[in-house]
Order: sequence, then C-alpha cells, then structure tokens
Amino acid sequence: MKSLDAIFSPESVAIIGASNTPGKVGHDIFSNILRGGFQGTLYPVNPKAKSILSVKTFPSIAAISDKVDQSIIILPPKLCVQAVEESIAKGVKGIVIVSAGFREVGGEGVEIEDRIVSLCRKAGVRLVGPNCLGVINPIPDISLNASFSKRMPIPGNISFISQSGALCTAVLDFAADRDFGFSKFISIGNKADVDELDLLLYLHNDLNTAVIILYLEELRKGQEFIEAVKEITSGHRPTPVLIIKSGRTSAGAQAAASHTGALAGTEAVYDAIFKQAGIIRADSISELFDFANAFAYKHESALGKTKRKIPSGKRVAIVTNAGGPGILATDMTVSSDLELATFNQETIDELASHLPTTANIHNPVDVIGDAPSDRYEKALSAVIKDEGVDGALVILTPQSMTNALGTAEAVVRVARRSPKPILCCFMGVVDVSAGVKYLQEHGYPVYKFPEDAAKALGALYRYSNWLNREHLPPFRLTYDRDRAAKVIERCLATGKTRLGELDGLELLDCYGFSTLPTKLAREEAEAMRIGTEIGFPVVMKIVSPQILHKSDAGGVVVGVKTEAEAKSAFARIMDNARRYDPKAHLEGVLVQKMAVPGDEVILGMNRYAVGPLIMFGLGGIFVEIFKDVVFRLAPIDRDEAHRMVREIKGYKMFTGFRGRPKSDVEIIEMNMVRLSEMVVNHPEIVELDVNPLLVHEEGKGATVADCRIILKAKGK
Repeated sequence: MKSLDAIFSPESVAIIGASNTPGKVGHDIFSNILRGGFQGTLYPVNPKAKSILSVKTFPSIAAISDKVDQSIIILPPKLCVQAVEESIAKGVKGIVIVSAGFREVGGEGVEIEDRIVSLCRKAGVRLVGPNCLGVINPIPDISLNASFSKRMPIPGNISFISQSGALCTAVLDFAADRDFGFSKFISIGNKADVDELDLLLYLHNDLNTAVIILYLEELRKGQEFIEAVKEITSGHRPTPVLIIKSGRTSAGAQAAASHTGALAGTEAVYDAIFKQAGIIRADSISELFDFANAFAYKHESALGKTKRKIPSGKRVAIVTNAGGPGILATDMTVSSDLELATFNQETIDELASHLPTTANIHNPVDVIGDAPSDRYEKALSAVIKDEGVDGALVILTPQSMTNALGTAEAVVRVARRSPKPILCCFMGVVDVSAGVKYLQEHGYPVYKFPEDAAKALGALYRYSNWLNREHLPPFRLTYDRDRAAKVIERCLATGKTRLGELDGLELLDCYGFSTLPTKLAREEAEAMRIGTEIGFPVVMKIVSPQILHKSDAGGVVVGVKTEAEAKSAFARIMDNARRYDPKAHLEGVLVQKMAVPGDEVILGMNRYAVGPLIMFGLGGIFVEIFKDVVFRLAPIDRDEAHRMVREIKGYKMFTGFRGRPKSDVEIIEMNMVRLSEMVVNHPEIVELDVNPLLVHEEGKGATVADCRIILKAKGK
C-alpha cells in the first residue's frame, strides 16, 4: 500500500487547471493548499496565466523542470485524458481528479473514465476520483489541504473516508465545532481506481491513524472486503473501523419467491458484511464521532506504551451528582447491551467511608449535587478498582457549587491509573466548558448527554467481543459436489428452475443433510402403495411449480396413518389445489415419511451481486410472524455459524429452557456450513429455503422437512 504515499504525503503537487478566479474550484483548491501551509512544493498549471496568487504558473506539467509526485486535475472530462497522459509522462505516482461528468452521468463519461483508469493502471499510477472533494493530510510534516474545503482540520489520530464529497465539508465543520482532529481525510468519489478497501489497508499501516471512520453509499466487493477488513480490525495491531452507511431505510427487501428473498434486502447484506468484518456501524454522523472519540481513547502503561481502552466485559459503574441523569444512563446502558455492575462489599464499604450519608453507595453512585471534585475522585477510584466493574460513566450536572475543571482533573488522575475505559458526560455548555476543554485536551472522551456516553461504551464493548470472539476447530465435512452438479444440470436441461422437494432433497442429500424418504404419487392408488412402502405415518403435499406456499392452498396433510387415509388425503389435496389455482400444473402429491418432532428453524440463501447471503432463524410459520432471522455473506465457517445461532432472539429455546430438552445446536451449525458450501460451489442456485429444518434433542441431529430451491435459467 506504499503506492498511496504519493496521494497522502507528496513532496510536490501540480494543480492542472489552477485558476485566478475566486470561487472557481481551480482557484480555491490552489489557495487552500497554499494557505494551508503545505510543506512541499506547489506548481500551478495554467497556459493562460502568468501567476496565481503571486506564484509563477506553468503552461503544462511537462514544463515543470523538477520532479512532481502528484497531480490534481480540475478540467472538463475530455481534457482530463490528455492531462492524465502528460502527468504519467512526467512521472507522477498519484493523480486526483476533482472534476465531475464521468461515470456518474453515463454515456461518454463512462468511456472517458474507463480510458483514464486504463492509462493509470498500465503506468502503475494510483487515481483518486473522479468527482471527489480531494485529499487532506493535516499532520504538520505534510499539512496538505488538497480539497475545495477552506477548513483545514486540526491534526489528530482519526482518519475519515467518504464516498460523498458534499458530506465532507459538513463533516469538517462538525469536527471543528467539537475540536475533533484528523490524521487523514479523503473523498473517493466514483472510486474508479482507489476505493475504500485500498484506503482501509493503507490507513491500517499508517502510524498516525488509530481509528478509521467511513461514510459509505455502496460496496462493490463482498468476501474480499470481509477477509481484508477482518484482518484490519482483529489481526496484527488491530484498528477499529466505524461506518455510517446511507440508505438504511430506503432499500427494502426485493420481491422474491423464498422467505429468504422476501426478508433479505441490501441492508441485510451490508449488516452481514459489517458484522463479519468486525466493523462497528453508527446510525448518525453525531454517533459516528461519539464512537470515534471513545475508540481513540488510550491508556499509557508504566513502560510508556499506549493501549486502546476497551472493556473486558459489559459491567458498568455510574458515578453522578444527580439522580435523573443517572437513571437515564442506567436505561441507556441496558439498551446498549451493557449491564449495571454489582459492587463487592469492599467497594461499598469504601464508598460509605468517603460519601455523605445521603449519598447512594450502590450503582448508580449518587455523590449528591454539592459534590466537590475530591468526592468524585474518591468515588470513581473506589468503583473502577472493583473486579466486577469493566468500565465507568461519570456524569456531572452543573450546580452553583460545581467545580467542572477540578472534577475533570480528578477524572484524568483516576483514569491514568486504570486500564478500564472511563467516559464522561458533562451536561450543559457554559458552566462546564472549562472541564470539557481539559478532558478534550488530554484525550479523554466527554459527551453532552448520558445516552451518548452509554452508546459509545456499548460500541467499545461490541468491539471487545469481536476481538475476544471464540475460535472453534473447523468441521470436517465431505460433499458429493459432482452428483449435485448433475442434479442441477438435469433440472436445467428440462427447463426446470423451481425445484420441488424431490429434486431439492436430492441436492441437499449430496451435501450431507438428513432427509426423509420421499416419493411422488400421481394417483390415489400410488399414494396408498408408497405410504405402506415407506411406512406410516406420512405427510402428503401438493407438487406444483405454480403453488409455492402449499399450506395456503390446502395442499398439505400431516399424520396420514393408513392407506384409506392416504387415498382420502390425495383426493382432498388435489381438489384444494385446483380451487386455489385452476391454471396450476399439478404434478401429483408428495408422500413423505413423518419426521420426529423438533424445533423448527429455517436456513436460506439469496444471491446478490456481492455474493450469496445466508439466512438463519426460527422457521415454520414463525419466520413470517416473528422474522427472527440473521444474515451472513457466504462462505461462512463454523465460527460464523456459531455466532449466528446465538444471535437470534429465540436462541434460548435451544438451551433447555423451562425444562425442555436441549436441542442439537451443533448440527444446526454444521448444516449452515454445508449450505454455505453448496451455494458457493453452485452459482446456479439463486434462492433457497430449507424450512423447516426440524432440530431434535442434543445428539440426535436434524431433519429437512421441506425445501424450496430456485435456479438461474440457462442464458440468463
């Protein structure tokens, strides 16, 4: 990733399209670099001007006698191609195209952008944009504001990547208002060459970057992105990645024949990718920066080394001088998947010895409105030492006797002695400003409202869970991939794209799923004979490509115990199906061995541009009622399947809840991995439901009771 040094840390920059007219992008970018104190050499290129802002211009980049590391191009699209060619000939290693009018407008713009990308890749030159805000590096050794934002942010240890240039200017204003510093700041526009993954990999190795935050509109990579970012967030020198993604509510589920297709949507894809990569998602710009503040917070050890402060567990202590905010913080703590810590007796005794009798010495600790800074210090020291406390929230509300600065100094003294995170909420503006400023200057997170602090601590806990996640030995599974391919080929050769249970169960059998004896009956006598052959009781189901939801059509009869019942059920099912859809082609009735009862779960898949999306949740009718499902992008391994099972709200059902026997959770995980392998190996499968999968008692496996598989027709 050294190839991006020319983008972020150039020694010389040429502005092709620099202008003398204030308000024009070519003027403003040149002015911003010049006035931002760029430590390198700046060359304005404009064949019609002698100088710009008293700096001598050059008619072309070729006319510059010295070496040029980066060119910033601000020209109409058609002129950009020549500027790129001349930049490459000059030997630049990085190009930023700010101009718009390329892929985003279609037509000729696409062709021009593709031509430029081809030129750059052939020459080994990295390209940012086109249609972007530019690049900012506030680190004093560089001090580069190569953007059309006049505001140069203060240096910090957080890097920001945005797909939207317009959002960048608003973010810079927002950050300045909160004294928020950056290491790197970049708008990537059309992502013609350099994309978010390139930048994440580069910034992970940047020693000035402790946290990466990203505004994202769309991803073009799936599993490649997951694997790379997983290494960033949890590998060598883990770097937290925080994301806000636009369009959470606008992208609904697509119309689909399967439950998975109906429940999944593009947002399910993104949520899955973020979870698998260890990315923390924020819901707003404000929340994004609240989280970033907490993640940038570090502890300096006795050896002088710094380490990020993250909680080892979810138990939180709250110290406040007012009851109301303490209750708010308690509520938000619980809703952020944290819990209120229970103090040990030693802590309670220590609090009792330091606090007035009117104080509350249990969590949340109320040090009373007249609390001086030393009372805060003693209370915070006592609770943060408690082995049952993983982190603390300190809340201060300004009252006439409040010493906000003294309390801030006390918090910093305690925090420096502890590896546990301590987040502050100093409520108010003027009365607490001195304390807030002191905390910010010393790198300690401080928030305006208790709920913001609690959410940030919850984000730290989620990241701690990610870093400390369980790693299980992989399953050793075998598959008959060739036989499965033949089943698919046979179906497609006959024009069959919607597979019923006969073909679907055969396909699942190739991948090790436990299926039930199943045969197709085309008439009553055949149904009677099959029932006797496979052994009563049986289930009988309509078979028709046009009838996807069999129960809705009255097309399912369970618990058929005799030949006479089988004859009657066959006639009833066929009559119901004809009434439900007179135009439906009825192939017959499936006769299937009755399964041993079990917990009903659903396994499913829907295929997207970035890859196959796997679904797991409560099955049967519950999938429609509760929609208690989770998603991941395939391929998934045992670890991911293990986490998915425990993520649904109904997981407790499988654990022996209220005297029920424990379910065979391991077989669920095993079947999820099997399903993942199947859909990765056979891209012809576009949608799939195994619903329900009947999960039996622990050690007794799981049985496929029904399935639906949709294939992609040949030539599509």
